[in-house]
Amino acid sequence: MITTYIGVGSNIAPEKHVKAAIDELKALGDVSKVSTVYEAEPVGFSSHNFFNLVVELNVTHSLTELGSLLRAIEIKWGREPNAQKNQDRTLDLDILLYGDLVSESDPKLPREDLFKFAFAILPMVELNPDIIIPSTQQTISEIWAEFPYSQSLKPALLNLTF
Repeated sequence: MITTYIGVGSNIAPEKHVKAAIDELKALGDVSKVSTVYEAEPVGFSSHNFFNLVVELNVTHSLTELGSLLRAIEIKWGREPNAQKNQDRTLDLDILLYGDLVSESDPKLPREDLFKFAFAILPMVELNPDIIIPSTQQTISEIWAEFPYSQSLKPALLNLTF
């Protein structure tokens, strides 16, 4: 089994779509941990706030298979197949880490979100503060300690049961 970390985000009917994402991820492997859901303003455009979390998921799927499965889940739950980067999302599923793999090709791993966005870093700290990010040899807690707090982030008030 490979331990992966999946970023989950939604700003269209987030309660429905975040719950659906967890259920769908459970069907792909062993969901061992789920972070707090955080509410954050959208980055790069103006719209409704996003609701983000990170899931620790143990899988037997290859990286390519996992990426395809996540994309199929996004589309199943209403994401436009040709969706642009900065727009509303029913569901956004991103592989943040896939074991200790470092990749410069698509998907780039570790995902750059782990260095750029509080909504990815803080949930990772919550799930596994001592995990070493393979490309940097820093722990996620060290990355968080150096992070410039420019993005507003707060625990979300969603009624979710997993």
